[in-house]
Amino acid sequence: MFAEIFTKILFLIAVVDPLGSVPVYLEATKQLSEKHKKKVAIRASFIAFSILLFFIIVGQIILEGMQVTLDAFQISGGVILFLFALTMIFGEGKPESEKHMINDYKHVTIFPVAIPSIASPGAIMAAVLLTDNHLYSIEQQAITTLLIAVVITITMFILLAANLVQKRVGEYGITVISKIMGLILAAYAVQSILSGLKDFFVVLK
Repeated sequence: MFAEIFTKILFLIAVVDPLGSVPVYLEATKQLSEKHKKKVAIRASFIAFSILLFFIIVGQIILEGMQVTLDAFQISGGVILFLFALTMIFGEGKPESEKHMINDYKHVTIFPVAIPSIASPGAIMAAVLLTDNHLYSIEQQAITTLLIAVVITITMFILLAANLVQKRVGEYGITVISKIMGLILAAYAVQSILSGLKDFFVVLK
């Protein structure tokens, strides 16, 4: 049980990438006062969790309404996560790509801090995959939702201490860590694809 929780926490940290949000947050709030910066960190974290919770509750209902099978969902979800991981590993990096999205410094809480920096497409897909009704019990889904809340809370505290974090780790260090998180995410994505393919061919037999 503990090993499963630890694995999920590690995966969620990899997909949310709290440190990768630091440069985005600092760039987005550079024209704001310290008081407003803190408000942005707290509100963005709350909004990001609300978005992930929405997809935990509604995401699978939508997919099943479209008659998407579990195997197809696992494979497609794994492919999306793998492509997302590749952008983290080989792209210019999460911080730089999301900093380029900032056009309006007055409305940065939702975009790009909450979305896509914290609640990224990869995080949304991961939340749906980890709470699949066919694979996990209600208790397991509740634990996963709690773990997501923990990771988002950690992200919030990291953003509140963003200046200190960037001074200690440096933007180059944050980029390196983001790429390592991408490798972990890629491994999970491949595992999801292989599991989906395996189950699909078992059904065919």
